[in-house]
Formats: sequence, structure tokens, C-alpha cells
Amino acid sequence: MEVIKNNRPSFTIEESHDGPIAGIDEAGCGAWAGPVVSSAVILPENASQYILDLLDDSKKLSALRREKIYTLLHGIPNIFIGIGQSSVEEIDSLNIRQATLLAMTRAIESLDQEPRTIIIDGTAAPSCKYPCHTYIKGDQRSYSIAAASIIAKVTRDRLMKKISQEYPQFGWESNAGYGTKRHRNALKEHSPTLWHRKSYKPIAELLEQHS
Repeated sequence: MEVIKNNRPSFTIEESHDGPIAGIDEAGCGAWAGPVVSSAVILPENASQYILDLLDDSKKLSALRREKIYTLLHGIPNIFIGIGQSSVEEIDSLNIRQATLLAMTRAIESLDQEPRTIIIDGTAAPSCKYPCHTYIKGDQRSYSIAAASIIAKVTRDRLMKKISQEYPQFGWESNAGYGTKRHRNALKEHSPTLWHRKSYKPIAELLEQHS
């Protein structure tokens, strides 16, 4: 594991590895409901500087800004984007760490171009045939990881918004399955759904009370 100290994303990390380079990040680890989603992004070296300057850790950006960047990223010529998910059932059976690594592996495998190097936000690397390098706060240091952060977040938020149509009481269209006050209050009135992570302590305790 290597820590890179920059104030803004750049290609500094990418320049220290052999390309093509896929940046990896995930969304939804801390949520109480829904899958965990990972994205792998290979950015072309000649990507628009205008778009690159917009990139940052997805958590620092508004939903509107993330949506804008998501659309711009998909319009970049010669960009390669992979998406991987792990289901609620996999999260409950494997644990969230292993399920997240599995989602990362699936994101890498879904890329239409084969990478030579994988760079990942965080401290854990998935099992794959490519050299993997992890970076603390990588989504704030690397353009590729920041792009993956935004793609994963928007992909998952859209999915949770769609699921929320079936379960409107939990407010997933706005909280994306995280343990907000509205979500907690709804769980007190309604039983957990099939989308809730039953291995998570708050959900497990509610299931025990309902039983």
C-alpha cells in the first residue's frame, strides 16, 4: 500500500505504472440496503482537461454534479468503463469486505479493454491476474479512481431510486439505502425487505424483534 499526497486528482499515480491502467472504486459499503457496486475506468491519456478538472471523490460532489460528470465521462472517446455488483445475499454470506472485492473483480472482468495495472481506492485489492496497487484516498488523488468513484456512485444511486418505487416508505430515492433518520423510522414501522442486509447489526436486531 502506498499513500500519495496531492490536493487534487491528477495522473501522478497513473504515470508511475504501466498502462492501460484501470482505476477502481466502490459505492454502498456502508448502506443498510441494496447491493454494493464497483466500477473500473480506463481513461484515455488525451481526455478533455475540462472533464478531468471536474473529477473528485464522489462524496464531495452534489448529486447534480455527479450526474453531469457521469454523462460527460460516457461521452469521452476511447474510455472503457466496467461495472460489477455483489448482491445483498452475497454481502450477507461473504461479509461486506469480501463482497466488495468480488464486485471489483466483476468490474474488471466487464471491461472491454484489458488493463495492465489496477489502481484501487482504499487498502484492499481484489483477486485478479493483474498487478494491483491500493491508495488511501485514491479517489482524491487519481483521475481514474475519481472517475470510477463517480460512475459507481451514480450507478448505485440510480438503482436504489428504481428500487424505491416498490418500497417508497424507506426513502431510498434520496438516502440510497443508508441509515438516515427516515430510513430508521421506517424500519421501526415496517419489516425489513429482501433488499436489506440482514447481517448488518441494525437489521439483525430488528429481525429479532419482529420474530
